[in-house]
Amino acid sequence: MSQHTYLVDKQHQKGKYHAIERIMLLLDKGSFCEIGKKIGSYGADPNAPDQTPYDGVITGYGAINGRQVFVFSQDFTVRGGSIGRNHGKKIAHLIELAIAAKKPLIGIYDSGGARIDEGVNSLAGCGDMMFQNIQASGVIPQISVVVGPCAGAASYSPAITDFVFSVRKVGYMFITGPDVIKSVTGEERTTDELGGAQRHAETSGVVHFLCKHEKECFAQVRSLVDLLPDSNEVNKKAPNAFVEKRYDVLEHLMEIPIKQTYDVLSVIGDVFDENSFVEVHKHFARSVVVGFARLCGKTVGVVANQPSYNGGALDCDSSDKAARFVRFCDEFHIPVITFVDTPGYLPGVEQEHNGIIRHGAKLLVAYGEASTIRLTVVLRKAYGGAYIAMGSKHMGADLVYVLPTAQIAVMGADGAVKTIHRRSANALPEEERASYLAEKTREYEEAFMNADMALANGYADMVVQPSKLRKRLYQDLLLLQNKNTAANANKKHGNIPL
Repeated sequence: MSQHTYLVDKQHQKGKYHAIERIMLLLDKGSFCEIGKKIGSYGADPNAPDQTPYDGVITGYGAINGRQVFVFSQDFTVRGGSIGRNHGKKIAHLIELAIAAKKPLIGIYDSGGARIDEGVNSLAGCGDMMFQNIQASGVIPQISVVVGPCAGAASYSPAITDFVFSVRKVGYMFITGPDVIKSVTGEERTTDELGGAQRHAETSGVVHFLCKHEKECFAQVRSLVDLLPDSNEVNKKAPNAFVEKRYDVLEHLMEIPIKQTYDVLSVIGDVFDENSFVEVHKHFARSVVVGFARLCGKTVGVVANQPSYNGGALDCDSSDKAARFVRFCDEFHIPVITFVDTPGYLPGVEQEHNGIIRHGAKLLVAYGEASTIRLTVVLRKAYGGAYIAMGSKHMGADLVYVLPTAQIAVMGADGAVKTIHRRSANALPEEERASYLAEKTREYEEAFMNADMALANGYADMVVQPSKLRKRLYQDLLLLQNKNTAANANKKHGNIPL
């Protein structure tokens, strides 16, 4: 079907690109090959003019910077991009092809949801899509781009995939729309307030990448694909020759007082290749930073506490965020490098009632089940259960390093001393308590607020100077490049506390 037959102007009138234009923005020029374009709507007479050309979804394959990918793009100008039986089957078949070819899948969503007049057959189409999304999970990278409505049962399809991109004021996702919610609960919400791209990027965490406009969105998808492998097949490619860098922040990190905040992104920028870091879930659960970077050309996954937000404490959402990212890296044999600077799990009644025990346990399981290369660096502090959860030796890290002033402890000195010496302090006259506790705090800091015990017991492997950290991590990638990262063959899967 030639491009001029698409209803491009209809989308332009809404300030949006057409489905075919989106494919062209995404792929290398001239690389797209469409498949299944003669398939019409379910039950239609094949000899009659079809009012639902290509059943409202364009499917095929092409290239991104020369690498093959599979792509589908829903066309809102054809019956609102609604998902009928054949629409869903086309997408499901494309995913099957992507799995067989071991190549990434990119889905572009712009759909009003299930096609009501096809009844349960439309739900069958949605189900077929989602089943194949599940089969592809952990086999090939799956990327979703939401650039229009994505409503009802159909919204679960992008949620199953690895990464979701969306555009402000363009992409919307919800199970039930504003009208239904108003009729059931009486609540009035605009589409943007209920399920807009920014809401899902900041609050629900459904959206991983929030973009200003569609051109920026597809450029970012191309950048992410460059960092990802084609499939879960083990890639033993070594990093390039080592190149030293200038450190702007890392050299001075030990001078920052333990309770003072800083932006861990500056540390990440110092350690990895220039401008190579691509942050995932930037706007969600900001006490943890996750993303991909290159170390001398090799892609690695980065997980780091963010002291500039809640002091780097782990909470329900940041535990989920980090756990899911670690699991993705492990599925595709991407080394995980973890930077630890955390006072522990965030205390509070709200966190307890929201299930911090259950959510925090996900991070333990993610690291503990992983078999990919895992390198951990304690930057300043690692306290309590968060120390264990953040890629510690106890969770299977290959190598753990500490900076010279790093502290690994059950809790901060103030809290520990008040717990240990509460009775003796309360027995003193009130005017003597402060000086007594201050003296005990100094004693505790000298004895425990360091990494000496962890080093002596093998929980940490080495003290590393900041100026040597980049090279140390590089050498570890070389050292462990032949590590067996296959999954545990003795069990089907663990029961992660979902």
